[in-house]
This record gives sequence, structure tokens and C-alpha cells, in this order.
Amino acid sequence: MQNIQHQMMGYDRAITMFSPEGRLLQVEYAKKTVKQGSTAIGITCKEGVLLLTDKRVVDKLIVPDAIEKIFQIDDHVMATGAGIMPDARVLIERAQVKAQQHRVTYDSPIDTLTVIKDLSAIMQMTTQSGGLRPFGVSLLVAGIDKAGISLYQTDPVGVYYEYKACVIGEKDSEVEEMLAKEYNYDRSMDETLKFGLSIMKRGLGEEFDAARVDCSIITLKDKTMKRISSQKIAELLKQAR
Repeated sequence: MQNIQHQMMGYDRAITMFSPEGRLLQVEYAKKTVKQGSTAIGITCKEGVLLLTDKRVVDKLIVPDAIEKIFQIDDHVMATGAGIMPDARVLIERAQVKAQQHRVTYDSPIDTLTVIKDLSAIMQMTTQSGGLRPFGVSLLVAGIDKAGISLYQTDPVGVYYEYKACVIGEKDSEVEEMLAKEYNYDRSMDETLKFGLSIMKRGLGEEFDAARVDCSIITLKDKTMKRISSQKIAELLKQAR
């Protein structure tokens, strides 16, 4: 009822207008959009970091392998999103350009923290500029640089945090609870992959299928993003509980 009242008074019509309770309703709507997006999980371990996401194939005629939801920002940095994926692509393309500029300017690879800070600054800017709307997406950015293994998450407000493991998108509460109970940094990458698939399988339930999974990893050994094939995902899924 209170939210309907706010709408009638116009507090949700402009991103720059606070409600009497100090809320930006357009931002809250953007966060709800993220919760309707496909599930994306990030997990770090002693050997590296992985991103795992649901392709959410909506049509039987679509070729599942043609769907990519994990994007390479640089050799050693990757990202995925939950929410409005065209919004995610705009942000990720900016990050890719930023990474290329950094290599040209400083002759060195960009660090993951710089990537997430730049993305978060853009997302925050849209929450205080008239004529714009917030990005309807949350991002997971994972990488390995001089500082080591890192996994960050940012939301439509532009707030970012570093995590050992995290989830965005639908079923985030259920999956987060499982991650908190069962996460173990000391697993190998293969064990972490099995763990991530197990978590996603239990989170999505009967709807889960190996063809729906997009998965990429970066290991300490080679510090380069590698996409996991659907065949290997299917094999690991059989071993996952």
C-alpha cells in the first residue's frame, strides 16, 4: 500500500527524487529486475576462480552452445551478469576498452579492482543524473592479478564488495545459504567445479540441465580465462551430488 502511495505521488518517476523515507524507488525496481535474472555464481578456491551461470534457454530451437553469458574483459579478467543482459554487455564492453587502454598506456595488464571500480562508478552515476535510468543488472567480476585471486560483485547502486563466493539472480537466497554452509577455499578447481554445479543443480531443481550451464575458469597456473565445454560440464555433473 505504501509503495502504491509513493507511485501516486510520483516518487518513482524520476531517479533523482527521494521518497520521504529516503529511498530511490527506481533503484529498488532495478534491484528487483536483477532478482528475476538468470542465476550466476562466482567461487574462488586455492587454484583460481570460476564463474558459473544459467543460460536460461527459452526456445527449443535455440542452439545452447551459441549462448554466451560469461565475457572476457582481458586475458586474466572475466565477468557475467544477472538482470537485463544488454545492460551488462554495455558495461562489459566499456571494461574491455578500459583494459585495452591500460595495456597501451602502461604496458601492463589491468588489475581486477580497477575494473570493478570503473564499472561501479558508471552504475552509481546513473542513480543521480536526470534523464537516465539505473542499469538493471548486477555484475560478477573475477580475475587473477598481482594482488592474487579476486571475485567482486556490484549492484545497480554502484556498491561493490569482494567475496570468496557469491550469487546473483533468481534463487539467490537459497543458493547463498548453501554457499555459506558448504564453501571451502581449499578445494581443487575440479572439486570447486563439481561443488558449483551441485549448488546450481539444487538451486534450480527439476529445471536444471547441463546444456543450460555456461562456465569459465581462471587458474593461478596460466592466469588466462578458459571456457569449460558442455561435454566436461555433463561429465562433472554426473559426479556432483
